[in-house]
Amino acid sequence: MAKIESYFTVEQEAKIVEAIRKAEKRTSGEIKVHIEEHCFIDLLDRSAEVFGKLKMHETKQRNGTLIYLAMEDHLFAIIGDIGINAVIPGDFWDSAKDVMEQNFKVGDIIKGLELGIEQVGEKLKEFFPYDDNDENELPDEISYG
Repeated sequence: MAKIESYFTVEQEAKIVEAIRKAEKRTSGEIKVHIEEHCFIDLLDRSAEVFGKLKMHETKQRNGTLIYLAMEDHLFAIIGDIGINAVIPGDFWDSAKDVMEQNFKVGDIIKGLELGIEQVGEKLKEFFPYDDNDENELPDEISYG
């Protein structure tokens, strides 16, 4: 079994974190990437569980987004907080999921994450534009479990 943090090099992690920072400069929303080896329960249930453990529901506007990946199971999900879900259309996450999946299928996890994060930032900007008084409420670093 691989050490979970060994999925990415330092440079690859830096690219993902930079994508988060860049996306968050367009929106007051918060974006978090969480990586695990396996998802032992329902994918959306586990994503919601991680969302809570990371305290993503504690942002002022309830506009946090989690990109959850179970690497060995080849599963991923994008979920948003109640503030997002109250205003978005049902297909809100589809473009981000599609671009991620296309890249994941050809083995380019980093590119998939970068493009997916960019898409999430663009989508969030529509409903939660960046404010000059915005503060970074959640760490941008990847979390591992």
